[in-house]
Amino acid sequence: MSSPEPSSSVPLKVILPPRGWLGLNAGELWHYRELLYFLAWRDIKVRYKQTALGVLWAFLQPFVKLIVFSVIFGRLAKIDSEGFPYPVFLYAGLLPWQFFSEALSQSSNSVVGSGGLITKVYFPRLIVPLASVGGCLVDFAISFAVLIGLMGYYHVAPTAQILMVIPLAAVTMLAALGVGVLLSALNVAYRDFRYTVPFLLQVWMFVTPVIYPVKFVPERWQWLLALNPMTGIVDAWRSALLGKPFDWPTLGISLAMTAVVFVLALFYFRKQEVRFADIG
Repeated sequence: MSSPEPSSSVPLKVILPPRGWLGLNAGELWHYRELLYFLAWRDIKVRYKQTALGVLWAFLQPFVKLIVFSVIFGRLAKIDSEGFPYPVFLYAGLLPWQFFSEALSQSSNSVVGSGGLITKVYFPRLIVPLASVGGCLVDFAISFAVLIGLMGYYHVAPTAQILMVIPLAAVTMLAALGVGVLLSALNVAYRDFRYTVPFLLQVWMFVTPVIYPVKFVPERWQWLLALNPMTGIVDAWRSALLGKPFDWPTLGISLAMTAVVFVLALFYFRKQEVRFADIG
């Protein structure tokens, strides 16, 4: 008996490799927006499930760093804080850095961690690191609330510049996503990259003006410091939160570097994602 002919009413979806230099299909990402939401929510629940302190970890991590750095660099080393109380000055830089480092760490391991899902069903693979970065927003919101309390304690009133935190949060997320997407693709092919991320973040923090102001570095070397995407971003966060003048040239250089890193990371990720299911 001959097998029945396939019905013409059955939908057929042909999956082809991405075309173009970037191959970014924004429409496809939007189509899978519900999956993005559920993956981000899954990451949040997994992070706090069966933990003794729960969401308090989001408060304890930056708070412990605040105490240690305030004692070492504020009281002992007496680092210049540009006229602001050093704990407030420090936390205003630590807030975006903590979000950046956590988002980068989570996104760099996201593709390997979702290997079981990637090998079984099709969806835009870029959703995986996107969801991991989105899941870090809860920690960021808690840390931001702590900063508001700290500013109230030291009587540091916000100015109208605080409205800049909205675009700055988006830029910080873009910076974390750029490096995280690149490392997530590298981590699939070379599994030892997961061990380099903690070391990379430790070094990166000290070459970013988190515990010191930009002017702490000699002026002739500040352009080199600005090549670090997080330099201008962290300094701009302090300007927005504390009301000090913006350093627009440094911010401009950092934004340009963020855009370059994001585009290169996206290109490499899209080039390698056709192999994720085979080597994941």
